[in-house]
Amino acid sequence: MQPYVYLAVAIAAEVTGTTALKLSAGFSKPLPSVVVLAGYASSFYFLGLVLEELPVGVVYGTWAAVGIVATALVGVVVFEETVDVAGLVGLALIVAGVVVLNVVSDAYTPAH
Repeated sequence: MQPYVYLAVAIAAEVTGTTALKLSAGFSKPLPSVVVLAGYASSFYFLGLVLEELPVGVVYGTWAAVGIVATALVGVVVFEETVDVAGLVGLALIVAGVVVLNVVSDAYTPAH
C-alpha cells in the first residue's frame, strides 16, 4: 500500500508544480517559481521511491495519466479553461488506458 501512497504524493506534487508553472508567468513571479521547482523535485523524489516497489510502466503510466487528468481539471476549475467533447473523450481514453494497465493487464509484474 505504501508505494501507492507515494505515487499519490508524486502525482499531487506534479500537479501542484504544473499549476504553479502557469501562475509563475514565465518564471517572473518568485513564489510560484519556487513552488514549480519544489513540486517537480518532490514528484521525482517520490517517483523514485515508488519505482523501488512497482514496475516502471505501471508507475509512469499512472503518474502521467492521472497528472494529465488532474491538471486538466485544475485548468477548468481554477483557470476557467474549457474542455470540449473531443478533449473529454481523450481524457476518458487516458483513464481507460491506466485502468487496463493497472487492473486488466498482466504484462507487468512487480519489480521484486
